[in-house]
Amino acid sequence: MIYLDNGATTFPKPVSVLKAVDDTIKYYGANPGRGGHKMAIKASAIVYNTRVKLAELFDVSDPSNIVFTNNCTTALNTVIKGLVKSGEHIIISSLEHNAVLRPIEKLKIKGVSYSVAKIVEGDDEKTLDNFRDAICENTKLVICTSASNVTGLKPPYERICALCHQYGIRTCVDAAQGAGIFDISLNNSSIDYLCLAGHKGLYGPMGTGALIINCGEIPDSLVEGGTGSSSADYAQPNVLPDKFESGTLNLSGIAGLGAGVDFVKNHGVNNIYKREIKHIQSIYNSFNNMRDVILYSDYPEIGSYAPVISFNIKNKNAEYIADALSKRYNIAVRSGLHCAPLAHKTINTFEIGTVRAVPSVFTTERDIKTFISAVYNLQ
Repeated sequence: MIYLDNGATTFPKPVSVLKAVDDTIKYYGANPGRGGHKMAIKASAIVYNTRVKLAELFDVSDPSNIVFTNNCTTALNTVIKGLVKSGEHIIISSLEHNAVLRPIEKLKIKGVSYSVAKIVEGDDEKTLDNFRDAICENTKLVICTSASNVTGLKPPYERICALCHQYGIRTCVDAAQGAGIFDISLNNSSIDYLCLAGHKGLYGPMGTGALIINCGEIPDSLVEGGTGSSSADYAQPNVLPDKFESGTLNLSGIAGLGAGVDFVKNHGVNNIYKREIKHIQSIYNSFNNMRDVILYSDYPEIGSYAPVISFNIKNKNAEYIADALSKRYNIAVRSGLHCAPLAHKTINTFEIGTVRAVPSVFTTERDIKTFISAVYNLQ
């Protein structure tokens, strides 16, 4: 199979990731932080070492500020629901995923309001003006994706965050599509909360994610329970990361995530990005010359887009195209709204959806040529 659904989860996983997961089940299957015997200590070391690896990748001084979660969605929910109170206001971008939109919709019943600031493709200054215009006296939090999971468009999220800090507003970046693709440094950054998916650009297993807290304001926890620390206290610990890590951690997933981070660091984030965006540029150029293919972004310039492309074919629905690519050519892509209705409203595809292709470090030029040829034949 030619797998181009890496925007949902990367596949295949590196051999080192498979081995790390396997080893925890075979040799280190104790509960981390829940015992003083050798196996439990080894399990705790695996968890800590993965924190350190993430801290190094994202330039974080204190690994304890890295909280492991089930996925990026849990990290986003933790920030949104743990930080914003009744009567306060949130600003989100027009490209946000349902992992952002649905939690803030839920908060409306508690008296929280929100505004949507439009991301203007090719005009960062207008985008910044849109965020500035949306700021209110009660704005508590601004959330912006690191890249659209529909078109790959990269908003000027660092500049947006810096703008918000001028007004004393907390900032959160959804890096589900950017982590492992873009070089993200939190040292001296205006990003207060960075939310990560472990199973995408970091090449870890599904069921892994992280929240990196990069400021002094700690959200409330969504879940309370056993942390392996301060067990005599009835109240949830306030120290990081214990405050957010109730219950048994996903040791196998965290071990695999650590191996995935090593894989990304060894290949080089910028090297991976350049390889993948080159594939997207090849696809874009070919599709742009096809009579019946519809594209939904400008040319994917390096630095301005993540390696993501969405398209349609005239007079054919997106589901048909994806199904035909799978059944006739053994090519995996995704069709539909990609859990991002706001982004589809922005590009006027809310009623029809799109077909999305996302390469990975394992995608070859031959894969791309085969994919281009298949789409050409489906016109």
